[in-house]
Amino acid sequence: MAGHSKWANIQHRKGRQDEKRGAAFSKIAKEITVAAKMGGGDPGFNPRLRLAVDKGKAVNMPKDKIENAIKKGTGELEGVSYEELRYEGYGIAGAAVMVDCLTDNKVRTVAEVRHAFAKNGGNLGTDGSVAFMFKHCGQLIFAPGVSEDKVMDAAIEAGAEDVSTNDDGSIEVITGPGDFLAVKDALEKAGLAPEFAEVTMKPGSETELAGDDAAKMQKLLDALEGLDDVQEVYTTAVMDE
Repeated sequence: MAGHSKWANIQHRKGRQDEKRGAAFSKIAKEITVAAKMGGGDPGFNPRLRLAVDKGKAVNMPKDKIENAIKKGTGELEGVSYEELRYEGYGIAGAAVMVDCLTDNKVRTVAEVRHAFAKNGGNLGTDGSVAFMFKHCGQLIFAPGVSEDKVMDAAIEAGAEDVSTNDDGSIEVITGPGDFLAVKDALEKAGLAPEFAEVTMKPGSETELAGDDAAKMQKLLDALEGLDDVQEVYTTAVMDE
């Protein structure tokens, strides 16, 4: 990755997620509820629920909160009905942005997302305006120093699409969305625990930003991520530290 460190950017992102742990609980609870409603309350038979529960455990979400979110989805507890929405737009220097939401009020959500874009130097686009720039896939990142051969052997055998080593020594494994859990489990059984693992929208190319542009872009991303209805924000932007 010329010009910046993939590993540094992953660590930066993880740090920002940790800072927002309280807000993360409520957003993950929403995802757990929706997943349980769509596919049942057993993570063993519901891959989307397993992913959401794993995400909750990764930020030390209390067990009772996870269980209550599942019960709301299965109807054992009273809960809110959420709608899934995706918005697309542009940030600083034309960097693409996709925003995934879960909401019980579509009018409120689109107004808040549009305002966040407009207030922070971006603009909301139309459906499909930037989606083609991203690939829906599983992504696992291993720290520099982990054996590439071991990762490659275990990942490819488990059905991964690609394994690559970045210039900074970190190793990236890409899977199909449906193969993510099988590959992750196989790697962990081989003693290879990823530092970062999720089903994501991976940009096909990146927009490198520095200085004021990087600061402005980060402010836009923070504004979007800070909205209660926003679950995930994906961007082609990479901010150099």
